[in-house]
Amino acid sequence: MKTFLATVFATLIATSAQAKLNIVVTTPDLAAIARVVGGDQVEITTLARPTEDPHFVDAKPSFIVRLNKASVLIEGGAELEIGWLPPLLAGARNPKIQSGQPGRVLCSDGISMREVPTTLDRSKGDLHASGNPHFMVDPMNARIVAQHLADAFGKLEASSAGIFSANASKFGDLLDAKMLEWEKTLAPFKGREIVAYHNSWLYFAERFGLKIELFLEPKPGIPPSPSHLAEVISKMKEMNARVVIVDPYLNRKTAETVARGTDATVLDVAQFPGGVKGTEGGYIALMDYLVNSLAKALGDKK
Repeated sequence: MKTFLATVFATLIATSAQAKLNIVVTTPDLAAIARVVGGDQVEITTLARPTEDPHFVDAKPSFIVRLNKASVLIEGGAELEIGWLPPLLAGARNPKIQSGQPGRVLCSDGISMREVPTTLDRSKGDLHASGNPHFMVDPMNARIVAQHLADAFGKLEASSAGIFSANASKFGDLLDAKMLEWEKTLAPFKGREIVAYHNSWLYFAERFGLKIELFLEPKPGIPPSPSHLAEVISKMKEMNARVVIVDPYLNRKTAETVARGTDATVLDVAQFPGGVKGTEGGYIALMDYLVNSLAKALGDKK
């Protein structure tokens, strides 16, 4: 009997030691970094698909079950998920991931937010009170987020805090090395004008010295009208802007129409790993694709 009890006790200890943090993440970019930081110590569920608009995720009932069982919820914050996440949280009734709890992680914390409005005026489109929430396309913000996740995971699982910290540091070192490569690749195109469909690429443009100031949307979240597109085409010709970037959940045909009128290239881009072919490998793979494909497009359209 003593031997049996000892075996059971040892099994329980081993099972406890192998328990993983059950993490739910709103978007695939944050999930990719959470996997790097968490390693074998975490189990991750991602809610949004890589090709889905993070503002309008299809909130499935199964998400409530996932959230109910989660130990950690990671979200972008800055109102990125405000249109769909709150009702899911209310339905999940999980005190561990409510606002202010250690299991609720907002990745916008510690980020220098851009375009914070002085006043909220709905006539200007879909503005966010905390600023532009698409900060993850700046690799240096990804570095900040990785450390933020390591700190959050370490507080919840103190025995693995050293592992989380080491993983975040390794990821940061890799980003630093890749930044030298990415900056060199895009250096010849500093100051070049690029047209975007939606204002999702501010942080990327600032990091690499590009200009993205003209949009197919007349205002954030407002569908383009024929008159606005005609104005965009006219401005593109004046600025010699020859590349239009478009996310997978936006209307590519509209971008193609504009491109035909300006001899421009339409470049498929994504904010999330897996959003376009060749980016399935994680955050670094995504940035490699964005930098190299944009450099090629700009080089072809001198």
